[in-house]
Amino acid sequence: MSQLSALLQAIDQAHSQQDDAVMATVVHVEGSAYRRPGARMLIWSHGQPVGTISGGCLESEACKKAQWLTRHGQPVLQRYTTGQADFYANSQDYTDSQDADDDEALAFGLGCNGTVSVLFERLNSPAMRAVSQLLQQVQTSQRAGVIATVISSQKTHGTAHGLQLGDRLLLDPQQHELRWHSHTDTPINDNLHQALHHDVIFTLTRQKSLHQTYQTAQGTIRVFFEYVAPPSRLVVFGAGHDAQPLVSMAKMQGWHVSVIDSRLHFARQARFPKADHVRCIDLKDTIALAELSKLTHGAAVAIMSHSLAQDRHWLKHMLLNPPRYIGQLGPRYRTERLIGEIQHSLTDSMHIEQGLEVLHYPIGLDIGGDTPEAIALAIMAEMTATMNQRSGKMLKQRDLSIHAE
Repeated sequence: MSQLSALLQAIDQAHSQQDDAVMATVVHVEGSAYRRPGARMLIWSHGQPVGTISGGCLESEACKKAQWLTRHGQPVLQRYTTGQADFYANSQDYTDSQDADDDEALAFGLGCNGTVSVLFERLNSPAMRAVSQLLQQVQTSQRAGVIATVISSQKTHGTAHGLQLGDRLLLDPQQHELRWHSHTDTPINDNLHQALHHDVIFTLTRQKSLHQTYQTAQGTIRVFFEYVAPPSRLVVFGAGHDAQPLVSMAKMQGWHVSVIDSRLHFARQARFPKADHVRCIDLKDTIALAELSKLTHGAAVAIMSHSLAQDRHWLKHMLLNPPRYIGQLGPRYRTERLIGEIQHSLTDSMHIEQGLEVLHYPIGLDIGGDTPEAIALAIMAEMTATMNQRSGKMLKQRDLSIHAE
C-alpha cells in the first residue's frame, strides 16, 4: 500500500471514529528537504502519525505539538529549519500569530540547510474535509485536481483582508467548478479572484505545483498552488510469474495497474491480487483491442508475455497507438525481429515512428541481477525515471540539485 492510500484510509477511519485528528501539510520548502510541498501526515488525537512530512526529522516534534497548535480550531503555520543552528523552543508566540516574523522557526541541527513550512489543521474543519474529498476523487477518477492554499496573509494598517491562512480554492478532478472554502465572509477583490482563478488553471495545464505572491491594497498574500496528480498507470501485457513482482512494486508506489494476457490460465485475479484489473483478451478480439487505447493512453506499458505471437500482437498495437512508455522484455535481437515483422505487415512503416520513439528495449535499467524481483526493480526504475522526465543515472552524476527542474 502506498503512503497516499494509507493516508486516505486513515482519513476515512478518523472521520468514522470522530477522532479529532490533525493534518500536517508541507506547503513550502526552501533549500534542501526530504519531502516536497504537498506531503501530508495525519496525526491522530493520541499522537500517532500516518504518512511523513520529512525523512523522520520533524515527525516527532510535529506529533507532540499538533493538538496544542490547533487547540483554537484555526489553521497554524509552523516553520522548521534543518540547518546547523542550535535548537530553540520559542514557538509559542509564533504559533499564536498568523502574522509572525518569517525568520522565526524551530531549528534542528541536522546540517541539511533547509526550511520546511508546515500547515497544521484539524481534520474535521470544512476546508480539510473538502481537501480530503478532492484527494479521494483524484484517486478514484484518475483525473488531476488543484488545491490553492493561502499560506500567508499580511494585512496593511489593519484593513480587513478577503483571505486568511488556510483558505482554499479547489478545482475538482472533474474540472466542473472552482469551490471556495474560506474562514471569513469578507468579499474577495475581483482582480485577486481572477488572478487566483488564472493560476489554478495554469497549474493544471503545466501539471506542476507553484507558489505565487499577490500584492493588493489590503496587503500581501502568498498562495501554494498544489497540482494533485492522478496515480500513474501501468499496463502489463503478459501474466507470467515475472509480472507478479512488477505488479507488487507498482502498487507499492500507488500506481494503477492492469494485467492483460490472452491465456485464461494466466490471466486470473488470484495470481495478481493487488492488481486493479486482470483481463483475458483473445488475440482475435478486435473490439477489445480497439478499446485498449483508452486504458494505455498516457500510461507505462510493459510487454513481457514470453510468447512471440503475443508480444508481436501487443507491440504492434502499442506502436500504432503509443502510450507514454513502451518497454519490451527480451534480448535486443528478438525485439528488432518483432519490429521488422511489424513494419513488414504495414502498408506504411512510418505509422509506428512515434511509437518507436517511446520504445525501450531491452526493458529496464542496467542494475544487474536476473531474478524476477531484480528485473521488476530495473523495469520500475526506468519507468519511474521516464514518467518523471529523468535520465535514471546515478545522483552523484547529476549537476543540479536533486529536486531542481
